[in-house]
Formats: sequence, structure tokens, C-alpha cells
Amino acid sequence: MKFKIIGLVFFLAGIIACKKEITQAFTGFSSPDYFPTPVYNFNNNPITEDGFVLGRKLFYDASLSANNTISCGFCHIQTSAFTQHGHSVSHGIFDSLGTRNTPPIMNLAWSPSFMWDGGIADLDLQPIAPITNHVEMGNTMDNVLKTLRNSPVYPQLFQKAFGTPEITTTRLLKALSQFMLMCISNQSKYDSVMRHQATFTETENAGYAIFKKNCSGCHKEPLFTDYSFRNNGLSPNNINDVGRYDITLQDNDRYKFKVPSLRNLYYTAPYMHDGRFLTLDGVIDFYTGQVTDAANLDPLLKQNGHLGFSLSNTERQQLLAFLQTLNDKNFVENKMLSEQ
Repeated sequence: MKFKIIGLVFFLAGIIACKKEITQAFTGFSSPDYFPTPVYNFNNNPITEDGFVLGRKLFYDASLSANNTISCGFCHIQTSAFTQHGHSVSHGIFDSLGTRNTPPIMNLAWSPSFMWDGGIADLDLQPIAPITNHVEMGNTMDNVLKTLRNSPVYPQLFQKAFGTPEITTTRLLKALSQFMLMCISNQSKYDSVMRHQATFTETENAGYAIFKKNCSGCHKEPLFTDYSFRNNGLSPNNINDVGRYDITLQDNDRYKFKVPSLRNLYYTAPYMHDGRFLTLDGVIDFYTGQVTDAANLDPLLKQNGHLGFSLSNTERQQLLAFLQTLNDKNFVENKMLSEQ
């Protein structure tokens, strides 16, 4: 009995210490001074610790899916920079296959649109798509709200976050946004260099110059995307995903997809909207010799009659070395963002 009591004391002490660690880690949303101004309207959804904690619990809760098996965190795995590692396209309820590669969740406060085709323009609405999609979480918002209202814990969590225990679609979505907005990646070596806390190696610096010459027109620093939609010369895949065209119905938008961020590439393989490339070498092979011409091919990939760009073996290694400086280990290991 004595040993059981001692064990219980240590167990409770561990829980308290863990809770203290989480509390101390939460400092609210802060934009790095070298980042642009966020586009998200925080006036409509101020981030609080209680709102963030609720959002995190919802993010990792499989009861939001129709059969209690798929959470947001199932497809957006923290150790993979919140992508679904090992799958070219998303896998959802009943192991159903989606049509596109799971995009990472990071630095969403600066994103003016969401999804590979930009079909959603408000982060507070974005979760409705995966929750209700029949090959993702396969649920209805009414069922989700019913589940949460019948929960022994959620009314109290909504009380803490919003002042009353009422559980509504708006509150659910705002809580999820509060968690996702806190998924900020700005602790890579690149970021340390921008803060004048580190310097690039000679190889990394050479790669940086190559990046600025060949890649920065689309992958704009410091977020490494300009959030535009471009046809980058990929041949149509076997389902003929036409990308942005499905949203705008403008012929010029056929096969255009959102420019992804280059941050955390080490963790987010495979690459492209359909995950067709397993390695960064494969991506570079594509841009240096496999770009397909099209009427609306991005002009940056068709200059002086040449498709893509050319790199020597040395330049390729230098570029890869620079891209490695964009990996943020702290982000994928941040306990505050982990399932509790």
C-alpha cells in the first residue's frame, strides 16, 4: 500500500508538472518581426490559452469523424510538419483514398486561402471540408455538435474558452482555428540567420543564391510561398485533377495549384499536390528536365525558350543544402502542439 501511495504521488506530480510546462509554454500568438503582417482577422477570434487548449483537444479527437477513427491529427501528423507521412494522397475514414496530398499546417495566419485549389478563403470555415468529406472524416456538423454536447468534458471546456457551455459550429471552428494559428514554424536555421543569430555555411550560402535566382519568384521569403496558383508544368495525373479550374471555371486556371511553402521539406515528403515525387532529388529532376509545356505554363518556367532551369551537380547539392536550412525541428517537436 505504501508503494502504491508513493507511486500515485509521483504520478500526480508528473501530471501537475506537465500541465505547468504547457501553461508556461503558451505565450499567445506573436508574429516574427521579419514576417509580413498576418491576414487572419484576430479581432473576430482572439487567441486565448483556454481557446487554444480546446482547439488542440478537438484537433486530436477522433470522435469528430463518423466512426470515431479519424481525427484532424490523423492526417496532419506533427512529426511530419502536420502532413500525412507515407501517403501520396490522403487516407481517411475506412481507409478511403482522397485525391490530393495532405498539405502541412503551419503559418496559416498568413495564408489568404486554403486547400490546393484555394477553394476556401476563411480559416474559420476550412475544417468543415474535411469533417464532412465522405473520404476524409465522413461526418456531418450536426452529428459532431451532438457528440460534443453529450460529452462529459466538452461543455466545461467551451465554458472556459467562450464564457458559456454552449457548443455551436462557430465556436467549434474558432477553437480549431486558435490551435492551427499557433502552429508557427520560425525556428529553422534560416530563421536564426534572419535574426542574426547564425550564419550560413559556404555551401548553404551558394545554395541560397541559386534559390534566389531560380525559385524565389514563386517561393517568396520568409514564408517561402507567395500563395499564388500556378501551372508548374506537371503532366496531368491519372484522375485529370484540373486544380484551380474547379473553383473558378476559368480556362487559364486549368492545372494550376497553390504554390506550397518550402519550409520543413525534410518532414513533408512526398511532394506536389498529388505526392508524385518521393524525394527532393525527384523534384529537382523534374524542374531541370521534365517540365511539360502548356499554354498557361508559368512564365518563370519558360524563359529564353528553355523549360525549367539548369543546375550542375554541384549547384544541385548547394541548393539542397540551403533547403535543409528551412527545416524546423523545434516545430515538429513542440510539446505545446502535441496531443495531450
